[in-house]
Amino acid sequence: MAPDRIAVVLSRPSHPGNVGSAARAMKTMGFSDLRIVDAPALDEEARALAAGGIDVLDAARRHDTLEAAIADCSLAVAFTARVRGLSLESEPIRALAPAIAEAMRAARVALVFGNETSGLSNDEIGRCQRIAAIPASADYSSLNLAAAVQVACYEVAVAAGAHDVASRGPFQAATGEDLENLFAHFERAMQASDYLDPQRPGRLMERLRRLFGRTRLERSEVKALRGMLEAFERKMRP
Repeated sequence: MAPDRIAVVLSRPSHPGNVGSAARAMKTMGFSDLRIVDAPALDEEARALAAGGIDVLDAARRHDTLEAAIADCSLAVAFTARVRGLSLESEPIRALAPAIAEAMRAARVALVFGNETSGLSNDEIGRCQRIAAIPASADYSSLNLAAAVQVACYEVAVAAGAHDVASRGPFQAATGEDLENLFAHFERAMQASDYLDPQRPGRLMERLRRLFGRTRLERSEVKALRGMLEAFERKMRP
């Protein structure tokens, strides 16, 4: 993915705090090109809500018009929840995201969002080549500006294969020696507690082996179990 080829354009935002939150949303998805059209000065609330995205907020470029903000973009996608009877059809962002990801391989793409109250004007939408919608409840489909930016950036990042789920690290399976030491420790502890009669052991150890055989213990798990047994043994000592 070429993250510098996605520009998030906020046209006429009325609340500086939403601009800060949008910068944070962009940062979490790896995007940093924020452009603001005809917006009020950013304040401390904007910086506070940007949190880890302060660098995105500080680098935001200001423009007087949407036309200037998207002048270097080969594709501009307007986000709106309203049906306006325009010639362009609105597309769900998830369906449109692969096309955006493909376009950004070669050129810059603008994701364009309107004012919190009135959204994008017909003229602003007309300057874009595609219209995207974020499907939501018919009873209340209005998303907060920063939330809309988050969803849009997420869908584009997923379509571009930008991020993987964090790995938990390599699996370290318990060895045969680890397991034998664990079973021996269990046997000693159960005998010390009088839970297991060494003269009449029955099939208890066999069942324990079968129980742990159905799991795939890690070495750290064996270590934890033996630590528990050692704690029990200490409590049993006179």
